[in-house]
Amino acid sequence: MKAAIACALGVVLLSGCAHKKNARHIPPPPPAPGRSRPSASPAENTRRAEASRAPAPPAGAPALYVEKGVASWYGHPYHGRIAADGERYDMEQMTAAHRTLPFNTWVRVINLLNEKVVDVRITDRGPFVGNRIIDLSHAAARAIDMIGPGTAQVRLEITSMPETTRTGVYAVQVGAFRDKENAERERIRMAAKYGAAKLVMREGTPVLWRVLVGAERTEEKADALRAKIRHDSGERNVFVVRLDS
Repeated sequence: MKAAIACALGVVLLSGCAHKKNARHIPPPPPAPGRSRPSASPAENTRRAEASRAPAPPAGAPALYVEKGVASWYGHPYHGRIAADGERYDMEQMTAAHRTLPFNTWVRVINLLNEKVVDVRITDRGPFVGNRIIDLSHAAARAIDMIGPGTAQVRLEITSMPETTRTGVYAVQVGAFRDKENAERERIRMAAKYGAAKLVMREGTPVLWRVLVGAERTEEKADALRAKIRHDSGERNVFVVRLDS
């Protein structure tokens, strides 16, 4: 009888020890879906830190995908000159030039090579050469490490847009020339084919003469004209630009 009682007590003690041992190693329950995120990489931490210093988008307005392409930057000799929105361009402010976005639109620019991020306000028009989609100020370019390379593949996201914008029309840029006579010849040729074309001077070093075709009230109509010109000419470097009143 005593042996049976001792055996029973031994079983209870062993089971109690086993219970305590297992309790120390039971993993915590998995978090509810959507309530946990993996540890951020150093690049992501840098992105979040820089983004936190930029103006926050309006409540309930998530960033919207805009476009991917090549970003460039501009400083001298444009520093101190009047930008397209009427402000004096300061290359050490977080601003940028875009061909069609309304002035005072805030755009998040993500360098796809290093994932660094900067938020900029659209105050100017451009870029007007090559296949670039945005011209950053010197300060903005420095923030995402593209001063040395000069250009970078980026993604643009709108974070805030003004409630009211200036009226404007849209045209198609078909060329930018250093020689005004060459630009004028192209303008005449475009006007004969598409009914309206004009020259617009872009100050700088050197001065560029831009040939703009059409005067459409919507960006969609201007894009249709761009597609027609591209189909007719085979020229790929034609793009829509906004002419603000």
